[in-house]
Amino acid sequence: MAATAAAPAAKPAHPRLRADAVRNRERLVAAARETLVEHGVEVPLDEIARRAGVGNATLYRHFADRSELIHHVTLSVMSRIADQAERARAEEPDAFLALRRFVHAAADERIGALCPLLAEGVERDHPELTAARDRLERAIEALMAAARDVGRLRADIAVGDLMVALTQLTRPLPGSGCVNFDQFVHRHLQLFLDGLMTPARSELSGAAATLEDLRRTP
Repeated sequence: MAATAAAPAAKPAHPRLRADAVRNRERLVAAARETLVEHGVEVPLDEIARRAGVGNATLYRHFADRSELIHHVTLSVMSRIADQAERARAEEPDAFLALRRFVHAAADERIGALCPLLAEGVERDHPELTAARDRLERAIEALMAAARDVGRLRADIAVGDLMVALTQLTRPLPGSGCVNFDQFVHRHLQLFLDGLMTPARSELSGAAATLEDLRRTP
């Protein structure tokens, strides 16, 4: 009996990029993050390519259109913030100091300015974004749970409360742009973090908010 021919190996879903192509892709995503904060979601793609130091053709080789680029910026922001949460928990011996370190690091990602921009141009239920959100929520909840377990974090807040406050406190004031905004952000975040510590100075109205609660909000 003739031997059965082996089935051809399946091709990878995403072809492996050369090192220079990976660097160009990373530069484009980083440039898009910066220009979205500075100029808004309608920033010309030409400006993003210029900021990244590549040509327009390179941008379109990596991203078919604006929506695909914003999708990858969103993934990048969530991944970087999750990295910060996981690193803070692993490296800081004090659980509340780990939470404090994460909040300030997340502020440096400019999520207050990025969140409303990214929300306009992404497919929220895309599997990649769902996985990234789940990882982020787990990482932040682990930080909060550790601080709660040692009696440093008040018990009546959840991940959603933290992210709402972080987003609002890092969003530039209308008309102010982003010039020198960071000097105020970290000062006000410190006041907010002091309010998270036990013993609580007051009773909060309503219920603790989760990320799932935020996703259900129109």
